Amino acid sequence: MTELELWSYGVVGATFALYIGIAVWARASTTSEFYVAGGGIHPIANGMATAADWMSAASFISMAGMIAFGGYGGSVFLMGWTGGYVLLALLLAPYLRKFGKFTVPEFIGDRYYSKSARVVAVICLILASVTYVIGQMTGVGVAFSRFLGVSYEMGILVGMGIVAVYAILGGMKGITYTQIAQYIVLIVAYTVPAVFIALTLTGVAIPQIGLGGTYIGDDSGLSLLAKLDQVVTDLGFKEYTTQVMGSSLNMFVYTLSLMIGTAGLPHVIIRFFTVPKVKDARYSAGWALVFIALLYTTAPAVGAMARLNLMDTIQIGPVGSETGNLVYDERPEWFKRWETTGLLKFEDKNNDGRIQYYNDANPDFASKAEEFGWKGNEMVTVNNDIMVLANPEIANLPAWVIALVVAGGLAAALSTAAGLLLAISSSISHDLLKGVMMPKISEKSELMAGRLAMIGAIVLAGYLGLNPPGFAAGTVAIAFGLAASSIFPAIMLGIFSKRTNNIGAIVGMITGVTVTLLYVFQHKGIFFVKGTEFLMPELGMGANWFFGITPEAFGAIGALANFVAAILVSTLTAPPPEHIQHLVEDVRIPRGAGVATGH
Repeated sequence: MTELELWSYGVVGATFALYIGIAVWARASTTSEFYVAGGGIHPIANGMATAADWMSAASFISMAGMIAFGGYGGSVFLMGWTGGYVLLALLLAPYLRKFGKFTVPEFIGDRYYSKSARVVAVICLILASVTYVIGQMTGVGVAFSRFLGVSYEMGILVGMGIVAVYAILGGMKGITYTQIAQYIVLIVAYTVPAVFIALTLTGVAIPQIGLGGTYIGDDSGLSLLAKLDQVVTDLGFKEYTTQVMGSSLNMFVYTLSLMIGTAGLPHVIIRFFTVPKVKDARYSAGWALVFIALLYTTAPAVGAMARLNLMDTIQIGPVGSETGNLVYDERPEWFKRWETTGLLKFEDKNNDGRIQYYNDANPDFASKAEEFGWKGNEMVTVNNDIMVLANPEIANLPAWVIALVVAGGLAAALSTAAGLLLAISSSISHDLLKGVMMPKISEKSELMAGRLAMIGAIVLAGYLGLNPPGFAAGTVAIAFGLAASSIFPAIMLGIFSKRTNNIGAIVGMITGVTVTLLYVFQHKGIFFVKGTEFLMPELGMGANWFFGITPEAFGAIGALANFVAAILVSTLTAPPPEHIQHLVEDVRIPRGAGVATGH
């Protein structure tokens, strides 16, 4: 066993023992503790748990990778995900907490005085949550297989087992305190390597400041970002600091989709039901922003520095010179290790034994490449997701630092998976079973049903992690799109529009989620029907045909369709009962603020 494997097993094993110990200590004994931790979590603690719940494998592992290769365009994730929390703090959290229910479907069912609305909300919640949890289980499998020397499948099974112990035993109570521990693990794991690398590249220990500091790797005197711009443009890539994702319209819609998707994710919303008072819900959102900002302001530095380290490793001399490319047989050990995962692949297209890494899609660089004898970009796969995990290895940091990053990545994936699984199980046991099918079920039986539903959700998550569907690569974006297009509009209208009725809400949710799913699935030109597939080229399949908007950004358009359908149908049908309109006023207006006005 290598030194890295010893450190990885030790650090990961210690953190897992901590999570299980917390689960045993914080075991839930009532439905209130299982669903909302008894409603007694301190806002600072809840803010930390919310941050861990929110910062999934996508935030920890993928976001910096997307920034590393997306440049300025990667800022949509920072702005969208952070902006979503502002929406939560201002528009949703305090009102939902004042309503005083356990789950999002329960709020929708009571506000729209309809069991059908509650069932539709459950379906939308499960669609978004199951889609999201696939990515978490995949992240667990990759981290285990790369660093602990076990198979991808075994990694997922171990992850399922750990989540099962603390989620089934503790419910929301156990998950909350476990997520506090997981936040501490993941934030330390993220920032410690960033500090090391910032010191190496800029001489500044604070990564956020180092990002704008001077690069000390040569005598050029350039800033870190200016040096990165020079390196990538020399090889035909777009300038890092001005690179965008599609059109300006697409970036705007993408950011908006991530914002309202964040505000509509049920596993995040449910966290604001766990605090004692209404004002604590707002404070929790504020503290969550603080804790999230520690990672999110570090991510741009990690992404930029990782990209520069990768380029410097492969391009070790002037472009086109004899020493300008790394000799493949002399590649470093980290390169060999990541090749075995399939996330990094090299193909020697001109048989010169050297690695040519450049943008062969850039026509302006084609003549230079031909002059150098290059036959195409030979790094045929450089997966975004390796950047955070590989960055400490590329920078030759100690094994204990690399092991810490592994533990952090697993903590991020498992904390979010637990929150998602609880949202799924509570929607089944509390919303479907107690709320619709068996309203007289005892609390003990409901608690047992919640635990059984959790087991079922964990098995389903593991199965989808082991057998991911064809669209798994875009699962996170799809999950946000589904939440944005279905749940967010229903909650917003439920809080701020007395006129929106049950028929409007149901039609709106179905319209939003359907429009989004159709656009996502048709993008590759294929619809799936009962296990078969057929092409529909007459609809412009394969192109971003709706004003150039990508499927990942389409959730905002689905949300717009939801709003329009809900408002239009509500206008054409009977208004909600008088007591429901009074309920909306009571939820929206703070005590002592006077009589509610509005529509």
